[in-house]
Amino acid sequence: MNEICVVFCTCPPEAAEALARGVVEQRLAACVNVLPEIRSVYRWAGAVTADEERLLVIKTTAAAFERLQAWLCEHHPYDVPEVIALPVTAGAPDYLAWVAEATR
Repeated sequence: MNEICVVFCTCPPEAAEALARGVVEQRLAACVNVLPEIRSVYRWAGAVTADEERLLVIKTTAAAFERLQAWLCEHHPYDVPEVIALPVTAGAPDYLAWVAEATR
């Protein structure tokens, strides 16, 4: 079975649904959770700023990550989108198999 990973991607509220649907439609992810109303504080262009964002929690495989990352970077409204992957070290076998199948 493919190694499963969870990818975090923050985005503006108005872009969240389209990005989530896009990666699932392209079979780059099995599922995307859109977490509402997060507030991000970060340094950009030499200044500390804060924005309301949404957090996409994307379930995919390590094998699909590069294609997922490329798709997100192409379709994301930010110049430098957050796209980070964390490995899943354990999980319900049926769920992990479903993630692998949904991203084939």
